[in-house]
Amino acid sequence: MIDTPYYLIDTEKLRRNLEIVDSVRSRSGARVLLALKCFATWSVFDVMNGYMDGTTSSSLFEARLGHEMFGGETHAYSVAFSDDDFAHAVTFADKVIFNSLDQLRRFAPRSARLPLGLRLNPGNSSSEFDLADPARPFSRLGEVDPARIAEAAGLVSGYMIHNNCENADFAQFDRLLSQAEAIFGRFFHDASWISLGGGIHFTGDGYPLEAFCARLKAFAETYRVQVYLEPGEAVVTDAASLEVSVLDTVFNGRDIAVIDASAEAHMLDLLIYRQEAEIRPGPGIAAGEREYVVAGRSCLAGDVFGAVRVARPLEVGDRLSIRDAAGYTMVKKNWFNGLQMPSIVRQEEDGSERLIRRFDYQDFVAGHS
Repeated sequence: MIDTPYYLIDTEKLRRNLEIVDSVRSRSGARVLLALKCFATWSVFDVMNGYMDGTTSSSLFEARLGHEMFGGETHAYSVAFSDDDFAHAVTFADKVIFNSLDQLRRFAPRSARLPLGLRLNPGNSSSEFDLADPARPFSRLGEVDPARIAEAAGLVSGYMIHNNCENADFAQFDRLLSQAEAIFGRFFHDASWISLGGGIHFTGDGYPLEAFCARLKAFAETYRVQVYLEPGEAVVTDAASLEVSVLDTVFNGRDIAVIDASAEAHMLDLLIYRQEAEIRPGPGIAAGEREYVVAGRSCLAGDVFGAVRVARPLEVGDRLSIRDAAGYTMVKKNWFNGLQMPSIVRQEEDGSERLIRRFDYQDFVAGHS
């Protein structure tokens, strides 16, 4: 048995998501790129790259990782390229997408004739979190003024819009896309490709895939463009968990189980967005009515994952499974409090588990040099 804590990537569940992705590709004609800002665990890229067309990035390191480890198309985007970043990106990127017209003008002469794109901001989104809303007031993410965008027409071959965030509502997606067309549609007619970004939860249960694919196909035919999608969470939803063990139990008005991981260090989005994780009892523990708050071992008072209900009192050594630990989780893990970094484990489709990487003290030292 592998020592906890570790991230357990379930390749069977991952493949189920990927089969939906592949179906959308074939039915809609869209090309699908993995958003590395959400998930960059390259040890399962061999499972993923047969179902997707490549990767999209938010930094030079992500772009290089996609090019070297995933293959297919490599789209390089950054909120702001430095001179050095851009000089390296053009050596392997298939497309470069700029966040602003000023960056486009600055770097276009050095683009080595690569296809260039510009990010557009339609001023609306599906985000319920101000922190993550690309259309929030005074947002720096993309150009908003059609008059300025018109100045880019001769420099770009395509555009990128990213204003869906955890959007599982097809009607809302359709509405947002129609609004973007009303604002920017005149530019789309002169483009050869349009990226609609990520944040569309089309792998979720009950999502109307037929309507979604038809909308994408109609959009592509209207403007005669290649449509791109850039999913992250949709590809890896519930495809990984954080496996942990109970180190102690205390009582202070409620039963509390202290585990060998930390929300601050290992599932940071829970704290950032004030959410609770789905936590399931591990082997030998039945679900029941006794509730425990599951808390991390760091010194942060609010280091809490959520709650779990079990049929018997928890004991030291009991295991728990914290669900949906892939998207925006593994890419944000850190060494807060010097806590043990979770290992990375791959569960094959026959049920066997394979240790991919175990982090140790030397990794901690290297990360703080």
